[in-house]
Amino acid sequence: MSAVVVLGVVLAGCSVNVYEAGSGGAAGGGGGGGGGGVAQEENTGAVSIAGAATGVDAEAIQAVIDQGVNEAQDEFTATYTGSDSFEQNIVIQIEGGTPPDIGFYPQPGAVIDQAEQGNLVSLEDLGFDIADLEARFGSYLMSLGEFDGQHYGFPDTINFKSAIWYNVPEFEAAGYEIPETWEELIALSDQMVSDGNTPWCIGTGSEAATGWPATDWMEDIVLRQAGTEAYDNWVAGTLPFDSEEIRGAAETFGQIVFTDGYVFGGSDNITGTDFRDAPDPMFNDPPNCYLHRQATFITNFFPEGLTPLEDYDFFPFPTIDGNSGTLMAGGLSAVFSNRPEVRDFLELYSSQESQCRYGSVVEGVSLISANLEVEGDCYDNQLIAQAADTLIADLRDEVARFDASDLMPPAVGSGEFWNGMNNYTNNGPDNLDEVMSSIDAAFPAPGEEAAPEEEASE
Repeated sequence: MSAVVVLGVVLAGCSVNVYEAGSGGAAGGGGGGGGGGVAQEENTGAVSIAGAATGVDAEAIQAVIDQGVNEAQDEFTATYTGSDSFEQNIVIQIEGGTPPDIGFYPQPGAVIDQAEQGNLVSLEDLGFDIADLEARFGSYLMSLGEFDGQHYGFPDTINFKSAIWYNVPEFEAAGYEIPETWEELIALSDQMVSDGNTPWCIGTGSEAATGWPATDWMEDIVLRQAGTEAYDNWVAGTLPFDSEEIRGAAETFGQIVFTDGYVFGGSDNITGTDFRDAPDPMFNDPPNCYLHRQATFITNFFPEGLTPLEDYDFFPFPTIDGNSGTLMAGGLSAVFSNRPEVRDFLELYSSQESQCRYGSVVEGVSLISANLEVEGDCYDNQLIAQAADTLIADLRDEVARFDASDLMPPAVGSGEFWNGMNNYTNNGPDNLDEVMSSIDAAFPAPGEEAAPEEEASE
């Protein structure tokens, strides 16, 4: 459910001809990327961008493009086109030889897939200094688009997922305090039950995608309880689901799901509750629950008439065993054309000055810039400002991680992982062995895909 939107950039008040300044670097890079060997082409005067973002997010993208790119130079015009069918459309365009200059992919794995097929231009071939980009976005985000020693993914905006929401007036009236550790969160939940209240509202229903909110719970817990190295190995498939670390995360999640009185409607109603409707009971009078874990976009589905900070707020997912971290979603821009104006578009679109525009250019946008220089004071929405400061700090500390299910093979991340979490929440903790084994069975074994190549080389 992660929205994707490109990074906004502008060299405000700068009299330099950005096109000329940027094109020198691009011209200096050799042939095309992705193994295609495509030589740099002449400036066409236009840059086409396609992506999955529609509605208010698409409006924000084009506004930043117009204000931060098109008005900053006169050598080209950039235009964004969003579609709910982006993933299908761009495959057709690529096969027909007419892809956009840049694709805003909502899942990094799709960028790696295009790089493997030789369809992309690397950032090195466009003339970018990867060390400079790592300073701008952090080494972790840059690593998501790396393939065969080259970089093919230019970070887009990102979303903060590690948020626990609460009804401010009711929370304060009951005398509850914000927990900072998992132990404090459990103690708070116990106190709520003792007071005759239900702590949690949880809903993972999402039509064919039912189960994904439960995978987010797992990812937040794995990141803190097992640590970043274990998280990365889990994503790569070298740390099985049926391992002590991942089973432990499931059992920790089970503390919330299966404790009597913790979940409004009980654990067996979790998958039948649509994730968009799940937080609504938190605002009933009296509230049917006091806490709800979901990404910052969920406020778009809160009941109308509520005021941020006054009626609702969030606190970051607490530490576990002293370990902090942030779960995020977002996307990567992939480049299909090796032309100087394409390179210059990305340069304009990724500096600190223009990234700030996403904080105010269109009302209702909850996206956060991936540029580490863009801090909370750029955002008009104070909740997004709070999320941005937390996320950027954790990116700098290298304890922020991308949504694991979006990085795993689709058969796992958007398949058996979802199904397994549905099975777990519906049928209880006694089926954990079956759940973990079924997910592992969908994951390619380490080295499995490399076997044919090894045989051929021998």
